[in-house]
Amino acid sequence: MNTVPEPRTAAALAARRGKTDTALLRVHESITRLQREKAQVTVAAVARRANVSRTFLYANPEARAAIAMAIAEAGDRRTRILVEQDATREATWRERALNAEEALKAAQTEVLTQRTRIGELLGQIRDLQAEWTEEAIQRITTENTTLKQRVRQLTADNRTLDERLKAARSNLRFQDRRVADLEAQITNPSQGVQQ
Repeated sequence: MNTVPEPRTAAALAARRGKTDTALLRVHESITRLQREKAQVTVAAVARRANVSRTFLYANPEARAAIAMAIAEAGDRRTRILVEQDATREATWRERALNAEEALKAAQTEVLTQRTRIGELLGQIRDLQAEWTEEAIQRITTENTTLKQRVRQLTADNRTLDERLKAARSNLRFQDRRVADLEAQITNPSQGVQQ
């Protein structure tokens, strides 16, 4: 049988307890940091942050209880946040529904106003159509056709007169040159004979 002297055992147990206490302190600090950062508290996250093994967290009752309490608090906090978000969403949807209802009422009023206006305009069209008899429409159509023919005739006459005017101007220029030549011959008869 192997016996270990008492003081060494006590010292080893004290060192082990000190190591465990230090590891527990790191676990509590890691949980606090995770909560402050609003990160999810999990065994893996705490083990990584506290630089301890998962086995330590599962085996040590104080560490396991601290993690369980932190997870429960986070769940409660999430539940409260979800309830608050639901209330906010409900208020937002209620406001949107009221706005939509108000817009629907305004649209219905506008549709009714537009229908009334369309009815008035259709009535005016019927009134205008009723004023014109078939004879009046036939007479106006005939007059319109006659006027179009008259416009075509006047356009053709205008074109002919324009061409005659150009020809007359050309003849006038020629006659002016001829008169100028004749006047020059009368004032200088000797030059006119030599040419």
